Amino acid sequence: MAAMAAGLALGRLVPGLNEALDAVKVGSVSLPIAVGLLVMMYPVLAKVRYRETGRVLADRRLLITSLVMNWLLAPAFMFALAWIFIPDLPEYRTGLVIVGLARCIAMVMIWNDLACGDREAAAVLVLINSVFQVVAFGTLGWFYLQVLPGWLGLATTAADFSFWAITASVLVFLGIPLLAGFLTRTLGEKARGRDWYEGKFLPKLGPWALYGLLFTITLLFALQGNTITQRPLDVARIALPLLVYFIVVFGAGMMAGKVLKLGYAKSTTLAFTAAGNNFELAIAVAIGTFGVASGQALAGVVGPLIEVPALVALVYAALWARKRLFTP
Repeated sequence: MAAMAAGLALGRLVPGLNEALDAVKVGSVSLPIAVGLLVMMYPVLAKVRYRETGRVLADRRLLITSLVMNWLLAPAFMFALAWIFIPDLPEYRTGLVIVGLARCIAMVMIWNDLACGDREAAAVLVLINSVFQVVAFGTLGWFYLQVLPGWLGLATTAADFSFWAITASVLVFLGIPLLAGFLTRTLGEKARGRDWYEGKFLPKLGPWALYGLLFTITLLFALQGNTITQRPLDVARIALPLLVYFIVVFGAGMMAGKVLKLGYAKSTTLAFTAAGNNFELAIAVAIGTFGVASGQALAGVVGPLIEVPALVALVYAALWARKRLFTP
């Protein structure tokens, strides 16, 4: 909360700060925010025991449930929420649909880690989401913006998504920290052994994930401080379906994990990977397709501003559920 408040204050009190932050970009994401995301991601991915990812790939219940929730149920649910809550605002509605299609590949790692989820499972599910994102995003966008509305007698939206924008988002915000984390663990264990790596090195590296998270949150709110305060009603109308989405999808993931007897760690990972969204990609696609000043871009920007506090709260909800719903 302090980081959010500091960001809003900076955005309102420092003239030209948002233009300065947005002056240099990686794709369509501000360079300082991109740096914050990479700093946040690297320590988490350096903690993953990559040799143990085979057990995750062998868990078909987890993999199939994740694919169904991420690529069938969650996008359909966001489509329904967009039409239920903002049927009269087509630009915002389209932006929400795009957010729903952009499955989380970055910040989910930090939420999963804070909630004591399964790191190896998170790494595997994020990689699977990345592959599906490159392959399926454009097709699903066409289906949810043109085909399905046409079937239902609703207004359709023409959109031509950039394959390169999607690929670049995956490579930058997952590929770089994933490669760095993998090499750090592999070379560190080879040079000094696992006991040194996990007992000495990781405790020093770990806090940087939190520093990166707080830095990113502050910059996100500073970058959009004027928008939030000048268009509060628009932000509120976009925020409401997003809040419903995060809570319902997260709850569905936790309950699915409990029903399937996946255990707390994997259930938490399943829930966060289904509830989180790749706002870097959503913003890049919205800006590249509809323009920087479009309502679609605003919806993409509001996404992480609502997602961050919502998923922080869901971290606490997961830790509460661990004590009451799952066997230790």
